[in-house]
Amino acid sequence: MTLKEAAVNPLRAGMRVNRAADSCAVVVFGATGDLTARKLMPALYNLARERLLPGGFSVVGFARRDWTDEQFRAVMKEGVAKFSREPLQEELWESFARGLHYVSGTFDDAQAYARLGERLGKQDHAHGSAGNRLFYLATPPDAYAMIAQRLGEARLATPQQGSWTRLVIEKPYGRDLPSARQLDSSIGQVFRERFIYRIDHYLGKETVQNIMVFRFGNGIFEPVWNRRYVDNVQVSVAETVGVEGRGGYYEESGALRDMVQNHLMQVLALVAMEPVASFRGDAVRDEKAKVFHAIKPIEDVSRDTVRAQYSAGAILGQMVPGYREETGVAPDSRTETYTAMKLEVENWRWSGVPFYLRVGKRMPKRATEVAITFKTAPLQLFRQMGGDNPTPNLLVLRIQPDEGISLRFGAKVPGTRYDVRPVNMDFRYGSSFGVAPPEAYERLLLDAMLGDSTLFTRWDGVEAAWELLTPVLDAWADGASPIKQYEAGSWGPDAAREMIERDGRDWHRM
Repeated sequence: MTLKEAAVNPLRAGMRVNRAADSCAVVVFGATGDLTARKLMPALYNLARERLLPGGFSVVGFARRDWTDEQFRAVMKEGVAKFSREPLQEELWESFARGLHYVSGTFDDAQAYARLGERLGKQDHAHGSAGNRLFYLATPPDAYAMIAQRLGEARLATPQQGSWTRLVIEKPYGRDLPSARQLDSSIGQVFRERFIYRIDHYLGKETVQNIMVFRFGNGIFEPVWNRRYVDNVQVSVAETVGVEGRGGYYEESGALRDMVQNHLMQVLALVAMEPVASFRGDAVRDEKAKVFHAIKPIEDVSRDTVRAQYSAGAILGQMVPGYREETGVAPDSRTETYTAMKLEVENWRWSGVPFYLRVGKRMPKRATEVAITFKTAPLQLFRQMGGDNPTPNLLVLRIQPDEGISLRFGAKVPGTRYDVRPVNMDFRYGSSFGVAPPEAYERLLLDAMLGDSTLFTRWDGVEAAWELLTPVLDAWADGASPIKQYEAGSWGPDAAREMIERDGRDWHRM
């Protein structure tokens, strides 16, 4: 099957798509990096396999290495063969690879952008991409503003008549509120907001998308999705890995910048947002922004936040070093590999309901989930009859690795007593649908080509998240909430457990 044949009927594939994407060229800056080979190219290849790429689709890799088109194609083939969720098919790859090209240059070299423009012009003629451009910044964040500036100077950011130009930016979007505003100002001089797609791959995950379907597509849940029935909400991300040789990068980032400001805050917003009238335009992003603005600033950082580093310990039976012993990490580092915090959404729906966030490296297992605990029934009925009252109802949305949803409720144990035990109703994507869900980047790249920005973050949401979290970073820098230690292979520091136990609650055991 050729790529042209694959593009004939994109609706035959199983993924959601309202219309076929326009023919376009995707330009990947930083194309020789890990992200391109591990995520972007396998995603594009699988979109071709699913018949979702338009005819005339092509890719231009842009990076410093002095590669030819053939070298670029060979390295990308290795990446697809190793990381694609579906096996590489030679015939499809040969058709797909004919649209892969490469331009060598540094991000500040004006002549390289001139060469890029020439190559894109040739591809318009050869592939029929009609001047449509999707620029993808798979680069270190300090290159974002430079690339946008050079694209503007080379007149590549300005679409031709009847065509479009869009910019996709990876996280992190700034290190704090001032740097984020400066970056947005620099990029905004070249690209208008509606053409900027800030990508958060968590929003492309099936279970994250299913939060909206679960809430707004099922009449039995939305009526209890509020402060009258919900006791607390927990958003948790646990990773078994450490910094994986990226100690130098992580020293400049930390768990709050790396995960909380983007991934966890976006998931929180989907859980807490109000219903939308449609999924068109900015409807979803409007409601998410309202959530961010409704979150109460953290008044006591030492009480309502915890930060910690992993020390040496055992993961899955193997001893691992502590964070300060990792390559590139300062021996007196104060960078957090774990953080937990309590947030409150001060609006009519959620007032009084705590939202607890936690994320950590070197945890006992890999898991990402949202746990929603409901309030107990008001009458202690079964205790009066010689039994036990049921544990609170619990709804768990598992984002990874075992995507699914489970609901815990009480049931009577067979016998003469009214003993009530918790039981689970469990839904799993793999067993229910019989197919593996697409990778997050497949959905998000397709949406960017379609011009659908629903699952991308908008500047006002980014700004509101930084407005909330920058004071936390500042307070930590001033010594609030001193850095704790937790053993690798544990569930985090005692301080995190003590923080939630002060409210009479416990962390959900993942």
